[in-house]
Amino acid sequence: MVKLGVALNEDLLTPDPVRRRLLLDHIAAAGLDHVTTGDHISFHDGSGFDGLVTATAMLATHDQVNVVVGVYLAALRHPMLTARQLATLSQIAPGRLVLGVGVGGDDRNEVANAGVDPGTRGRRLDETLEILHSLASGEPLTFHGEFFQLREARVIPAPCPPVPLVVGGGGETAVRRTARFGDGWLGIFCSARRFADTVDRIRVATAELGRPDPWWFGVSMWCGMSENGIGARTLLGSRLETLYQMPAEKFERVTAAGTPENVADRLAPFVAAGAEHITLITVAKDPVEGVILAGEVRRLLQKRRDPCIACTGHGLTTAHANPPLADHDTRRTRASPAANTKRPQRLPCPKACNKWSNHSQYRHGT
Repeated sequence: MVKLGVALNEDLLTPDPVRRRLLLDHIAAAGLDHVTTGDHISFHDGSGFDGLVTATAMLATHDQVNVVVGVYLAALRHPMLTARQLATLSQIAPGRLVLGVGVGGDDRNEVANAGVDPGTRGRRLDETLEILHSLASGEPLTFHGEFFQLREARVIPAPCPPVPLVVGGGGETAVRRTARFGDGWLGIFCSARRFADTVDRIRVATAELGRPDPWWFGVSMWCGMSENGIGARTLLGSRLETLYQMPAEKFERVTAAGTPENVADRLAPFVAAGAEHITLITVAKDPVEGVILAGEVRRLLQKRRDPCIACTGHGLTTAHANPPLADHDTRRTRASPAANTKRPQRLPCPKACNKWSNHSQYRHGT
């Protein structure tokens, strides 16, 4: 089942707890699965917010909404501090947090001003992930690395269940890092084809290391939305130019704009490629409208995702049905590309009913 949430950073960072709770109530009522928050210490003009502090506020304000931090600049913090924060969050909201981690590549000054040599942040993140995995066991850890030295370090109570660690970024570095340390991968600013290729490469690389198959694959996408689509691309472009200080045209191929139907169409190839955790970074005329429209995108994707509903009405049966990708256990049992298993294709229903299916082949029923 596809899980879809929204990123509403500044809108949730309000001193008014009633307003914050009301917005989270809207998110839950829209059927959305999570809220995603980012993380920046001092981005470009000095703006930012702490991802884990923001996550704490959301988790403490609402009892049902889950939170994804996408992504936390873990290389700019000491891993002992991060481990303690995760353990404490798990005490108040067990099983409701996913931590995405990244190196922060958009503003090198942000990294340098945090006291970290930008040229070392990737290696620092690798050590951080190794330490976080070890400390999550609750057992003492002695570690001698390039950047961190720990002697009988321990964090208890250990998070229960463990907080999933998913790796952000792209390219071969993200593949290698996810294969070694990650429970999954979170993409952004990529095409569906690149997303699918990265997922396959991660599975192969993980199998080669003898680690369990990653079970969490997601994508975050900026999207401008309105009920009729008018003005959506303009709203989105203005926000992106302000934040990233780059022309909006550079983002057109990796973002979405228009009506909920337009956005669902844009996301459908990502779902077909294995993206089961989607975050819409919504830009709308107001936050509540963005939440309501995101809820409609989720409904449309769920409708297209169900192969049985898509094909039953057309008298179709599947000759070679792929295993569903609906839960952790099923994903772990799926064949790995390392075993020369061809990755199954997800095709539109042959009767053109505008639904998507997991079937790799069809035959007409009699």
